[in-house]
Amino acid sequence: MGMSVGAKNSGGGRRRRGGGKKAPMSEINVTPMVDVMLVLLIIFMVAAPLMTVGVPLDLPKTQAKALNADTQPITVSVKADGQVFLQETAIPLEEIAAKLQAVSTTGYTERIFVRGDGNAPYGVIADVMSRIQAGGFTNIGLVTEQKPDN
Repeated sequence: MGMSVGAKNSGGGRRRRGGGKKAPMSEINVTPMVDVMLVLLIIFMVAAPLMTVGVPLDLPKTQAKALNADTQPITVSVKADGQVFLQETAIPLEEIAAKLQAVSTTGYTERIFVRGDGNAPYGVIADVMSRIQAGGFTNIGLVTEQKPDN
């Protein structure tokens, strides 16, 4: 039995050269993560205004303040030619109350915003609002744009 008892650093025949293994790098490279987050931030900043109701209207301008809204209301839009939209879908004026009852999640207390083009006939907007109210909905509001402060 020829075993070397007094030999130091006898790691089973393995020798380490160059002072041993390198320790794993424990630092996180933050630069790529910051680059990705900045790109996402820019994408969301550009896309956020586009996520509003998709019916393009020229809303009248008023001095009313913006409302604080916790939930997304149902939006009814009236274009300048009198065409009526529920959210982004064109609907006949006669079906507006029935479609609102089908879409509403909280019943007759659902908030309904009427967006009327500034060039739309007042009679059509008034007819839309009266049909919504006749359908049992009481929380109806008109949407306008704020006048710029001059």
